[in-house]
Amino acid sequence: MNLIDYIQKGGVIVYILLILNFIGYIIIIYKGLILIKKSKLEQQICEKLKKRAYKNKDDAVDFEVSKLESGLNVIKNIATISPLLGLLGTVVGILKSFESISAHGLGNPSVFSGGISIALITTVAGLIVAIPHYLFYNYYISILNRLEITLKNTLSNNIK
Repeated sequence: MNLIDYIQKGGVIVYILLILNFIGYIIIIYKGLILIKKSKLEQQICEKLKKRAYKNKDDAVDFEVSKLESGLNVIKNIATISPLLGLLGTVVGILKSFESISAHGLGNPSVFSGGISIALITTVAGLIVAIPHYLFYNYYISILNRLEITLKNTLSNNIK
């Protein structure tokens, strides 16, 4: 069985997971391209903050970093929702298996194996989508936290 067969067998839930995965990876790539130039980004924000007269530099740094965080909640939500969608597919698949058993009895195991297959495919698909999104979200948040600390230290040293 090839990948397309698995996707089709998983049904609507796997298609939803594929769409979420696509959206998530677009944001991951976009944020990666922005954050890969961390030193340049740090310099740009420092210059921007030095040019403007802010009453509170920490608030200004928080504001600039929060702009960079935009979109990361989508990645986090995809990472959170994907295993739940996989679990929903598991429940739907098991339900189909029990319906098949009710209708045809236990004489032929292939009668209920289709539902079990759906259950396993959607579970795997949910985890395959969730794991990289969790990893990228945590990685990007750690970069932004370090950036925020560096900016606050740089600005406080320049003020003294």
